[in-house]
Amino acid sequence: MTSETPSPFNRRLFLKGTATLGLSSIASGATHAENGEKRRSYQGPNVILVRFGGGVRRQETIASDETYSPFLKKVLAPQGVLFPKMEIADAPGVETNHGHGTLYLLTGRYDRYEDVSGKFLGARFEAQVPTLFEAFRKHYNTPTHQAIIINSEDRTDEEFYAFSNHHLFGVHYRSTVLSLYRYKLHVLRTDLAHGRYSGEEEVRKRDELRKLEAVDHRANSAEPTTPELDSFWDSWTSYFGRTGLVNPRGDRLLAELGVWAMRTLQPSLMMVNFNDPDYVHWGIASHYTRGISIVDNALQRLWEEAERLPAYRGNTVFVVVPDCGRDTNPFVAVPFQHHFNAHHIFAAVAGPGIDQGRIVDRTVQQAGVAATVAAIMGFPMPFADGEALEEVFG
Repeated sequence: MTSETPSPFNRRLFLKGTATLGLSSIASGATHAENGEKRRSYQGPNVILVRFGGGVRRQETIASDETYSPFLKKVLAPQGVLFPKMEIADAPGVETNHGHGTLYLLTGRYDRYEDVSGKFLGARFEAQVPTLFEAFRKHYNTPTHQAIIINSEDRTDEEFYAFSNHHLFGVHYRSTVLSLYRYKLHVLRTDLAHGRYSGEEEVRKRDELRKLEAVDHRANSAEPTTPELDSFWDSWTSYFGRTGLVNPRGDRLLAELGVWAMRTLQPSLMMVNFNDPDYVHWGIASHYTRGISIVDNALQRLWEEAERLPAYRGNTVFVVVPDCGRDTNPFVAVPFQHHFNAHHIFAAVAGPGIDQGRIVDRTVQQAGVAATVAAIMGFPMPFADGEALEEVFG
């Protein structure tokens, strides 16, 4: 193993190195190729970043033995490091919602965001600095299908988070997105290319495709797919059919996509953006607790798949963190119905090279997650503000 790929036991050294050297060549955007160097393939460890999303509180997840997420609290966290006092900064311009929280995790910065089209309540945000996936792929020679984000079926705005608009990174280092939206795109494009429709039906299908492609015009103007991704969706279609209605739904769909990705595409870095607890916005408390249980079951399934598959066994770190918390409002029927002022969250990190059985009794920042993942994988995040969580490395 070379000095560019820290072993699980010298991550602290890597952290000190990035801090003292300033990483000037990377910060200036110079690639290995531009420096006359050849980017190496990534050897591990793999990282699976689980957004325990939809906004969850500590009370129902990691703070009580009567938890709705027993696998997270009683199995995964004790095998790693738990940060029960992680927070989203309480500062002007910092929002506690799903889009902002996801980008805080991806960029390591509490930047302000506005919908690119100015749509009311829109969440098509453009990251101004590189995401984890861009920094990873710029540092290592990793194909796009091995850097994967899995998004929920009803949040197409999040398709926009696959890459930033930074001129030195951007679409050329983007992640691959798996979602029901991407599946529908694949089916429509394949059907139209193969002449499945004719006449008025073809006109309707082409109009349907045009509307779908408009959701994320940035990615669609670049390379829209790869042979590996086409093969993935062809297999999915063969198993689950063409309607998108037979496959699992909600966060069970995300778990299924994650497992399929691990078995076939074998991503080195994968982020799964779970979301079901957020259905409590409709005012039914059980939507929240049931959603937590579904995410916990999905997390267990991904963990067990990592233990089963040779490409992941003993070489995979899990990072589990919510996008945001939820409110505690005693004056309404469902105290946690919304997440207007939900800064209190948590994080758990577990896997090879990570300290075990440790609970960190200090306040840490969600913006530190990006730098932590980067340190685990041995690449710099030169534009991240958050500091890596050193306790992870013992």
